[in-house]
Amino acid sequence: MNAAVRQYLVITGNYWAFTLTDGALRMLVVLHFHQLGYSPLDIALLFIFYEFFGVVTNLAGGYLGARMGLNRTMNIGLFLQISALAMLAVPAAMLTVPWVMAAQAVSGIAKDLNKMSAKSGIKLLVPDEQQGRLYQWVAILTGSKNTLKGVGFFLGGVLLMSAGFTGAVILMAAALALVWLASLFLLKQELGKSKAKPKFREILSKSRAINVLSAARMFLFGARDVWFVVALPVYLHTVFGWDFWKVGGFMATWVIGYGFIQTVAPRITGNLESKQPAVFWAAALALIPAAIALGLMAGWPPQFVVIGGLLLFGVLFAINSSLHSYLIVSYARGDGVSLDVGFYYMSNAAGRLLGTILSGWVYQVYGLEACLWISSGLVAMAALLSSMLHQRHAALA
Repeated sequence: MNAAVRQYLVITGNYWAFTLTDGALRMLVVLHFHQLGYSPLDIALLFIFYEFFGVVTNLAGGYLGARMGLNRTMNIGLFLQISALAMLAVPAAMLTVPWVMAAQAVSGIAKDLNKMSAKSGIKLLVPDEQQGRLYQWVAILTGSKNTLKGVGFFLGGVLLMSAGFTGAVILMAAALALVWLASLFLLKQELGKSKAKPKFREILSKSRAINVLSAARMFLFGARDVWFVVALPVYLHTVFGWDFWKVGGFMATWVIGYGFIQTVAPRITGNLESKQPAVFWAAALALIPAAIALGLMAGWPPQFVVIGGLLLFGVLFAINSSLHSYLIVSYARGDGVSLDVGFYYMSNAAGRLLGTILSGWVYQVYGLEACLWISSGLVAMAALLSSMLHQRHAALA
């Protein structure tokens, strides 16, 4: 096993461990505060700081990665997640909304430091002429992460039932601490450290391709979260009459399937030498929310329309997400890669924040159909922006 493969395995294992705790923590917070009588919209507000600080972290995290090295930013992310879990292991009387929001803010910073470091690190392990291999490695990392996030949803529910909220966060903090200690010794010390010390003003990308791709990513993830984060769970609970466990289980299964499709996306998209694969897949995705909205407005059986549409949306969105994750790593500079990747995932976090806010407000005022029409429009914007990308010159064999 060569050094690049060993580092890839360390980065992937690190990312997997973090993702399991991230998914479990989200489900723990949702279920625990649901038990305390909070409404779904109130619970969603607990995650606003999680998303907001993701925007800030990705913007500054790329700069830190280039200055300090990706091994350090990845390990800092792990340590902060341990700290966020420790913040929640306090007596129940101290678990106020501001305290939980603060813990979620720390967790959001941790998550995006870890993700930015993992995605940037892979770029440095694959020669530029091996774009096909890069696409496969990024797809495996991205898809497996989302599959494990779905597993984390189940893990959170199991831990809550078996160990209680406090016991669950203590167990996860202890397990993640062991991963953190191993990562300190196994990750290459100079991974991702830029040879030329970047200035702080360089956190804003000067590359047209990076800027266009980042804007497309923002609209793409806003389109998902505008109906997936708040509107869909509330709709399933109130309109379909599903209990909270069924809603959580269904969404966890969806995320696991979504992650699997991301992993095999290179086999679906095939060779990417054609001019604009991102345009085709985004245009196809834009049709799905519009079709679901039309089906609901026409009075078709809502369970068939929503569940069937959601499955199709998951497949096409996973392909789009995996393709975009490859493109940013491919377009990013070799020296100071984390600056480009950090800027890009800042846009990703901004899209999630926009979608989260819109999801609660639009659903409450106008209903699920309005969320779906907005989703379709946002994906169409992503397709339009993707048409402005220039073709990669390297062959993707």
